[in-house]
Amino acid sequence: MIRSSRTASASRRLAWLGLAAALAAPFAQAADQCQFALGRGWPPATENHGSAVEQLLAAKAEARLTLTYLPTRGTESGLLLIPGSGDADWTLRHAMPNERVAVWNTGRASGALQLRVDQEVDNEEAPIPAALAQRLVAGWKRALESMAPKDKPAEYQDKDQLLFVVDGLRVSGVRPDCGAGEIIMKQASLLTEASNESASKRERRWRALGESLDELDKELTDTAAPAR
Repeated sequence: MIRSSRTASASRRLAWLGLAAALAAPFAQAADQCQFALGRGWPPATENHGSAVEQLLAAKAEARLTLTYLPTRGTESGLLLIPGSGDADWTLRHAMPNERVAVWNTGRASGALQLRVDQEVDNEEAPIPAALAQRLVAGWKRALESMAPKDKPAEYQDKDQLLFVVDGLRVSGVRPDCGAGEIIMKQASLLTEASNESASKRERRWRALGESLDELDKELTDTAAPAR
């Protein structure tokens, strides 16, 4: 069941990606040292948990882009871009379950993982122009293909995990903090903010997203260019 919520604080909406820390971090790697702890597919021992969260937050919607946050502790959450009909606006959704989906139940003999998928979800939605949404899908897919080559599978990390799915491409791992990864994290922050704002404020977010996508295109082109 989905419950619409417009009262969640901005700090709660942003905390799930650690975006405030990412934007202010003084230890971001230099461009020539930028490395990403991301890989293709599911990290080991993550698929059951991740699939349960993704399905709960999607609520049967067929999204073209999803970003799901699996913290080691606390409540999971996610961003989704859901296409509209024809040239109509897409739907931007930011969703968070009422309580953590994955919990470890300890019994007398042994423990077992419980996935609490029968629960309500705090759901914030806003229309996003189709052309901008399509640019985001294309830009993120190009960035993820660059950050996680085909021969680099996702690895187990005992840290908060991000699950990206863009047009069927699944990339997972630890939040990137440099290069193209840092740019798409800033875009995720803008999307999170736009999901709970008035139409006039969202227009400013859309302009900022367009400029950030231009920056992402340049970053990817420069990174792919051969050194002289």
